Amino acid sequence: MTASHPGRGVPAAPRWAVRAAHATALLTLPTGIWRLFLAAGFLAGYTEAGYAAAGIPGWGRVYVVLLSAASELLALLTLGLVRPWGEVLPRWVPLVGGRRPAPRRVAAAAGAGAVALTLLWTPFTLWWLLPHEDMTARGALLVGFLYLPLTAWGPLLGAAALSYRRRHRAAGQAGPPV
Repeated sequence: MTASHPGRGVPAAPRWAVRAAHATALLTLPTGIWRLFLAAGFLAGYTEAGYAAAGIPGWGRVYVVLLSAASELLALLTLGLVRPWGEVLPRWVPLVGGRRPAPRRVAAAAGAGAVALTLLWTPFTLWWLLPHEDMTARGALLVGFLYLPLTAWGPLLGAAALSYRRRHRAAGQAGPPV
């Protein structure tokens, strides 16, 4: 794509980067929905003892809801790497609304997030090799499939961040040194 964002001279994100950002925003939905079932009192694959041991009753419910919301919000931030609202922060954002973030810092933060998420979720590919006594057999299988998409979160965020950095570098808007 050769279009640019109005008044900024930054080329629009290529279609593959837009798709990667949208996929990233969707990756956290399956696990978030599963956690909301846990918070609502469903065992959702846990045995009764495993459910209690996981601390879901009580404050554990608040934790899984907050974890789901935070995960989705962080994933949605990836869209800022490919959308105009990521070039100039919306006015409603406290303290920094209406400002243009430094592209180098944005790319560095997104790159660091991509590395952290890759390190966090890659070991999850071994889920099925580990015993899960606190879950039913079907529950362990279900959770494995619900969490598996998260292994793509880091690489997709990294791809969107690389596209963001390249577009800003090409536009000569590298921003101040990090």
